[in-house]
Formats: sequence, C-alpha cells, structure tokens
Amino acid sequence: MSRVALPAISRKIWEEKYRFQPEPGRSEGSVEQSWQRVARSVAGAEPERHRAQWEETFYSALSSFEFLPAGRILAGAGTGRRVTLFNCFVMGRIDDDMTSIFDSVKEAALTMQQGGGIGCDFSTLRPKGAPVRGAGADASGPVSFMDVWDAMCRTIMSAGSRRGAMMATLRCDHPDIEDFIEAKADPVRLRNFNLSVLVSDAFMDAVERDADWQLKFAGRIYRTLPARQLWDKIMRSAYDYAEPGVIFIDRVNATNNLRYCETIHATNPCGEQPLPYYGACLLGSINLAKLVREPFTAAARLDEARLAELAELAVRFLDDVIGISKFPLVPQHIEAEAKRRIGLGVTGLADALIFCGKHYGTEEAASLAGHWMAIIDRASYRASAKLAAEKGVFPLYDAERFAESPAWQRLDEETRDLIRTHGLRNGQLTSIAPTGTISLLAENVSSGIEPVFDFAYTRRVLTKSGGVREERLEDYAYAKFREICRSDVPLPDYFASTQELKPKDHLRMQAALQCYVDASISKTVNCPENLSFEDFQTLYREAFRMGLKGCTAYRPNKITGGVITRLPHRRVAPPHGNAPASPLPAIANDTICCMQCG
Repeated sequence: MSRVALPAISRKIWEEKYRFQPEPGRSEGSVEQSWQRVARSVAGAEPERHRAQWEETFYSALSSFEFLPAGRILAGAGTGRRVTLFNCFVMGRIDDDMTSIFDSVKEAALTMQQGGGIGCDFSTLRPKGAPVRGAGADASGPVSFMDVWDAMCRTIMSAGSRRGAMMATLRCDHPDIEDFIEAKADPVRLRNFNLSVLVSDAFMDAVERDADWQLKFAGRIYRTLPARQLWDKIMRSAYDYAEPGVIFIDRVNATNNLRYCETIHATNPCGEQPLPYYGACLLGSINLAKLVREPFTAAARLDEARLAELAELAVRFLDDVIGISKFPLVPQHIEAEAKRRIGLGVTGLADALIFCGKHYGTEEAASLAGHWMAIIDRASYRASAKLAAEKGVFPLYDAERFAESPAWQRLDEETRDLIRTHGLRNGQLTSIAPTGTISLLAENVSSGIEPVFDFAYTRRVLTKSGGVREERLEDYAYAKFREICRSDVPLPDYFASTQELKPKDHLRMQAALQCYVDASISKTVNCPENLSFEDFQTLYREAFRMGLKGCTAYRPNKITGGVITRLPHRRVAPPHGNAPASPLPAIANDTICCMQCG
C-alpha cells in the first residue's frame, strides 16, 4: 500500500474532516488507511465469499481519486459511530398545527445531528394573519416558523466539524410568498437556510402572458396580483442578494422515474436532490480530471472505457452503502430501502475539458460533457439491472410504470433489454452535487460541473474549532500545466475561468448534462456585477426554456459574502487576445453547499 503525497490543503481536509480518530492519541496514520476503512466497510454489504475481492476493487478506485464518495461516507463508514452515511434528506410533511410543527423541528434536529442536510417545504402552513381555530389568535405564518428552525440549526453541530444546512421551499401561490422572497434581505436572518420558490408551469405561463396570479391557501383566495409583478420580486431579490433560487417543480415531478409512487415538494440544501417526504439519497462522484490521457496534447482524450467501468463500480458501491448506513429516523430508512435511490455524479469536469483543450461553455465543450454524462447514464442503468439480477429489484419497482419514464426513453435498446429481463435495483441513479471538500481532497480538482473559479486563489476553510483559516490554492489542471511548462509560457485560450464566461455559458453546460441526469444538478450561474436586471431576468426564463429543473444565479452584492478570494497573480493573455472580464467573487452559498454535499 503506497503512500500518497497529498498537497497541503488536501491533507488538512483529510485530517479535519475524514480522518478517523476513535480517541485522543489514536487516529488513522494516512489517507490510505481511511480508504481501506471505507472500502472494507462498504464491501461488508457483499456476500462473505466476495468481500475481499470487492474491498480491493473499491480501494483501488478510492485511492486513485477516480471515484469520490461524498463526505458522509468518507467520514463515517467503518467508524461504528452513530452517524448516517447519507448526505441528503427531505423531511416529512409539516401539518398545520403546533404538534406537527415542533415534532418536525425535533426530527430535523435529529437528522442534522447525525450529519444529514435537510430540505423542508413550508407551503403546508397557513399564512400570516389567518385565524387559528379554537385559539382565538392569528397565525404567524411559515416564515416565522422558519426562524425557529434556523435557531435550532445554530445549536446543532452536524457530525464531526460540519455545520447544519437546510433548504426551505414555498409554493409560488402561497399567500406569504412575498415575505418568503424578501426574508434574507436581512443580512443576519435565516443564515442556515437556502431558499427556493417552487415555481409551477402555470405560473411561468402566466408570466409569459402577463396574466393575473392568485395567492391562495386551503381553497381560499387571499390576493390576486399580476404574475409578472411577483416574478419581478423574485428576480429582484435574486439579483440583489442571490436568493431565493427557483425550482421548476412541475418539471421535477414530470421527469421523475418514481412519479408513480411519490410527489416531490422540496430538495436537499444544494438542490441536486429533489426528494419526497422523508426521502433520502447518498452521493458519489466520478473524477473526470483523473481519466484524461495525454493531457495538453492533440491526442488528449478521456478514457471512456474506464469511465463506464467506474460508473458500474460506483453504482454497486453506493447501493452497498444503503445496506450499511444508519438512519436518524425510521421513516427515512423505510423510504431509502423502498426505492434505493442513489446520486452518482461527476466532478473535475472543467479540468477535464482543459486537459482536452476545450473551452468551458462553448458548444463543443457542452457536447463533449453531455457525451461523457451519457456514458455514465447508460453504464449506471446497466449496472443497476445486473445488480437487480444478483440481489433483487427495489421494492417499489413497477416495470410497466418505469417504461413511461424519461429515463426509459433515452436508454438504448440493449440497456432496455437488460432492464426488461432483470428489472432495476435503484429507483434513481444520477445526480450532480457541488463536491466542495471532496474535490479539495482530490488535489483541488474543479468542483462538480462548475468552471474553474480561478487558477490561483485563497479560500476560507472552516476548522474543527469553528474558526476560519485561509489557504492558498492552485487549480489542479493549472498546476499540472505548470509542471510541464515554464511559468512564463502563456496559458492556452482553453484555460477558461469564471471571470471569462457569460451567464449563458453556464446554462449551456448545465443543460447539456441535465438530459442524462435522473435527479438534478447543483450549479450556480455566476454573473458580473454590471449585468443589467433585464438580462438577469432573461437568464431564468432561458433556464426554463432549456429544460432545466431549477436555476440559481449569483451576482456580487453587499448582503452575501464569499469563501474564495482571487490572488493577484500573472494571468498571461490568451493567444487570441481575449481580455478577461471583471473579476467575480465566489458564490454566496458555497459554504453551505460544500459542507453538506461534498
């Protein structure tokens, strides 16, 4: 077992987040021991006669950084601690009474205590001012109860050094939607929440037609206003302080493989996992940057055979994790076992494109990224069908109803034949998370499908004690380029960082992958500060037209902060003389997303 020489930031991430220390003075001596612990624990879900084989295979994929399980798995597998290995949860329905509300607060606290990030839909709570029968009082509204959740979250330290994180959703026709939209204009309010409006197809149609829109609850219409007026309010808040995000909830439900047995009202904190009540999903990412052969040459290419092999391996790995994980709540365990949902995605996409000489955001890059995701999609479904033959289908599998799903329509006939013969082990297979800390662990590859923020920068990192330190980092592809070229060699023009991209470049990349992803994608559209409000609004409408399941954009503002700061370093102009645009700070929600999904 050879020892890997990790960069300083990667080693610190391992030491503070993933290194197992059962007691003072005793801890894992190397990252290889952590990988061995995880591989052995996950292989424990396999039949005893095959465990050694799978332990070795899992270890090989982990130790090469080709496959990166999400942080909960790396930190918790094989430790014996009472923690969940699932990153993503959506809580149960919050009924409109005090008992249900505070039972839900308790369940949320228990889930975060074990390390899970949560989503909650508050659309079921009556609006502010509505009468409370039998109490002689008026309701305080859903946003006031979100303050209760937020206060609870501040007192809960998730497993290890992780902070709690939550997503709150509210329907676009709820009478308190305007209060919800404006809630985070206060720079200290609801800091543990990400907010998203559940936008329906009917609302988007009303916006297009400039029609009226009714705000209603429990069959009563409270107010009518122009749909564009409400849309403008959502957009103005997103423009001014980066929240709320938008979830196209009808599309989420219409494209769900499992729509025949569930309805979705919320997502996990970063938005890549729309889940039903008590829904649970675990995450893992294939590191595309590690799969490029002969980088920076005319022969540069991604090893597609290895990509497919890793996808099949990752599906087995994540399915095994379901079998060994603990769950904070019994309903979460029941839900996970019934549908065996997993979220396999990618990271290092931008670096892989750089290695292959492709400029992020171009049609060529989007086409190549979509091609890679299509390979993962096909291999994942084939793997799940083979696992079904070996271990059985997921309990709520319905062959006839699944054949009506969008996933079925995009699969090739050979894969369909496998599914017809064996069924499926997993109800959903793919999702793309932000992968913040695990990408740092893997020598700072680009995160998820985001572009490279910059090639050299400082990043604020939370410590175990709750403090913050700054680390200087270099992007993985940039560091590799500098290993083989002198420092004065100009960067080729395919070295694209966030500051050089237009907002539509982000949408183009997200849309290219979304059509091969079962769940959703955590992606932030970074916008220049001087982007007009009119162009900003157009961005969200374009996201809807392009078939995305949601949109979150960030424009520099005074309310939100960032975790990344560019360093003054020499960025040689590209050969074609394209001048970089004005700098952009980091996305506002990066801290929450990286902590919970990476």
